[in-house]
Amino acid sequence: MNMWDELLSNQLLVSAVVGWVVAQGLKTLIDFALNKSFNKERLVGSGGMPSSHSATVCGLTTAAVIKYGVGSFEFAISFVLSMIVMYDAIGVRRETGKQAKLLNSILMENPLKLSAEVLQERLKEYVGHTPLQVVAGAILGVLLALWVGTFY
Repeated sequence: MNMWDELLSNQLLVSAVVGWVVAQGLKTLIDFALNKSFNKERLVGSGGMPSSHSATVCGLTTAAVIKYGVGSFEFAISFVLSMIVMYDAIGVRRETGKQAKLLNSILMENPLKLSAEVLQERLKEYVGHTPLQVVAGAILGVLLALWVGTFY
């Protein structure tokens, strides 16, 4: 069996990757609809609706349940990983985004004596998620993993 066949036969990996790809695509479309402009950073960037982090780890966890059951170590590991990732997205990463937004605002209003290079490089503001974005990503990941599971 060659490498691609092995990768594509891995239900857990495929479910996680499909969750990420679909969430990033939806995030880009939603951003385009709201802002009336295409932002290529949304294709791979963090933050926004739905959470691709949540879709990825929940797709992985759901696939682990389907394939190995709730008593398996695969499920246990992926479940704990999912909880950590989603908690971090709502907590630390969301606060980081709020702080970046505030710092960007302060730097633009009051540039102090910073170099032009520093002022041109804004801090990333879209790094975390609201609880709704995380829940939407989680639901998306579960549904996609259930769909992927129909092929295995």
